[in-house]
This record gives sequence, structure tokens and C-alpha cells, in this order.
Amino acid sequence: MSFRVRRVYDEPDPGDGRRILVDRLWPRGLAKERAHVDEWAKDVTPSNELRRWFHADRDARRAGFEERYRAELDDHAEAVAALRAEGERGTVTLLTATKDPGTSHVPVLLARLESPA
Repeated sequence: MSFRVRRVYDEPDPGDGRRILVDRLWPRGLAKERAHVDEWAKDVTPSNELRRWFHADRDARRAGFEERYRAELDDHAEAVAALRAEGERGTVTLLTATKDPGTSHVPVLLARLESPA
């Protein structure tokens, strides 16, 4: 499996492979043509309710967020499996608008994608 993580605002790279946006909301100020997004995988993103809850106090709610997000991913197992299958076929770049992808939902999603089905 080959997954990469990049910010959607960065210029596309020839090694990106399939570019999949994994944010619930479309990135601010970014035209769809400029984003070069092949797919928008909303089903593997945190729900609006969970996203708002987490953003209210990221530091204090990190562990709870990860637990609740994993449960949401369980509820969308088919979408996770489809994304995992994309990674088995070739390189997939997970795109996010967050300034620090390492402290967002992306590491939780990546761990789920890279774990055995």
C-alpha cells in the first residue's frame, strides 16, 4: 500500500498518484480546477458534529476525538475499504487543508488504511 499525505494547497507532484481530498469541507479560497483533486472522500472524514466538538478544544479533546473518529470509521467500513483498495492499486495522496496534518484526523485515517482489513 502506498499512501502519502500532503496539503491540498501545495502544487501537485508527479509522484502523487491519485489525489483524494479527505476533509469534510472544501478548502477555503481554492478553486476546484487548481486543486487537482481526483476524488472527494467525505465518507471517511469526521462528521460535522465531531469536527466542531474537537476544534472547540483540540488539546484537551485529542484522545476522545481519536476514539470517536475510529468509531465513525467503523460505521463507514465500506468507504474505508474502497480507499484502502485504491492504495493497493497504486500511490494515493490524501489531501487536507489543515495547516498541520499531523495533529488532524489524517493520522487516525492513515493508521486505519494501513492496518490489516
